[in-house]
Amino acid sequence: MIETKRLNLNKWRQDHFLPFAKMHADPEVMADLAGVIDRDESFKKFNRYCQAEKEHNISRWAVETKQGEFIGYVGIMPRMDSQHPLGKHYEIGWRFMRKFWGNGYATESARAALDHAITQRNFKEILSYTSADNLRSQAVMERLGLRRTASLDFILHQSSGIKWKGLVWTAITKAATR
Repeated sequence: MIETKRLNLNKWRQDHFLPFAKMHADPEVMADLAGVIDRDESFKKFNRYCQAEKEHNISRWAVETKQGEFIGYVGIMPRMDSQHPLGKHYEIGWRFMRKFWGNGYATESARAALDHAITQRNFKEILSYTSADNLRSQAVMERLGLRRTASLDFILHQSSGIKWKGLVWTAITKAATR
């Protein structure tokens, strides 16, 4: 577990799944990714996060208040698909339930997750990406000190036929400067 002033970042537990799925069913929360995902897709995503932790010892973390309420997730995800437009890479990302937006939780928890990954792993770089209209995430990326890297922007062709354009930011780690 990682603790911040106001939050706990925990490994996934089964009791996280229902609020996780509820979050993914909110159209406003999912607007940047072409819409909501159903319970089955949420379950697949939840399992991917759990499996990444087992296989790579790094994944998204379940973010909870100090009182134990699930509010979202944050963390470094191994993207090991060589067919991804960026190839194999590590990506920091976050998603929070709508009622918790605007409190600085994304920045607070993402900073803790990024610091943990940098001190515990020897990553040369960690990427982050979002859509052009997701100004909230772009602001978090800037507050984290990530650098906009337009040369890495990409288009992802989703199974639904929708094209999603990812704008990329980069966290240069201490390992990259050695």
